[in-house]
Amino acid sequence: MDLPPVGLGTMGVDDPDTVATALDVGYRHLDTARIYGNERVVGAGLAASDVDRDDVTVATKLWVDDLAGPAVEPAARESAERLGVDRLDLLYVHRPRGDYDPETTLPAVDALRENGLVGELGVSNFELDDLKRARETLGRPPAVHQTELHPLFFRPELLAHAREHGYAVVAYSPLAGGRVSEVDAVVEVAERHGTTPEAVALAWVLAKDPVVAIPKASSRTHLEANLATTEIALSPTDVAAIDAVDREVELYPE
Repeated sequence: MDLPPVGLGTMGVDDPDTVATALDVGYRHLDTARIYGNERVVGAGLAASDVDRDDVTVATKLWVDDLAGPAVEPAARESAERLGVDRLDLLYVHRPRGDYDPETTLPAVDALRENGLVGELGVSNFELDDLKRARETLGRPPAVHQTELHPLFFRPELLAHAREHGYAVVAYSPLAGGRVSEVDAVVEVAERHGTTPEAVALAWVLAKDPVVAIPKASSRTHLEANLATTEIALSPTDVAAIDAVDREVELYPE
């Protein structure tokens, strides 16, 4: 998928004004999930915006108890109704757990792509073996893999698979839940660039091919700051310094 470098992660967002403001300042990718319980909030923010619906990628995710074959279409239609849209631009399998069976779940989601309810099929929180099995089952890779990715948690093998097979990686929690300001290497790079550790962390994530990011933000100031990170050019030395961080913090383990 052709996704913008920075989208809006909405886990914990409970005010439609946050979504409307994000769209107003230039966001064109909204990411939510059934398990977040805020699809109506995201939909209300989208409806309140003057931005053309067709210019916005709306993504949501099926939770682990929505993944049995017959449950997929009803769950997807419920999500579309809550979001107030007639098409889910991107529908993810949230985790390969619970009722997930690649032989039944993935074809059920793919059928929704064929009938127009879903634009593209994505997967989330997959391991390398899960990604390989999904590709074998579908006969092609998923359009997107969403995974936790930040200076304290980085899976190079997942990015290598995405590059090899030509699909996008969406990085969630790219600011490590606010902990990047405690990472010495990130702070040092930020000082060299005269910017914040958060901006540098996001710029580092975006420097990874083929990664886009969905940081969460609520205020206009933070929303604008996250978008502005696309203008930060880290040097190879900067990137290498952060690459060398001893990674030990996975925020959302299984």
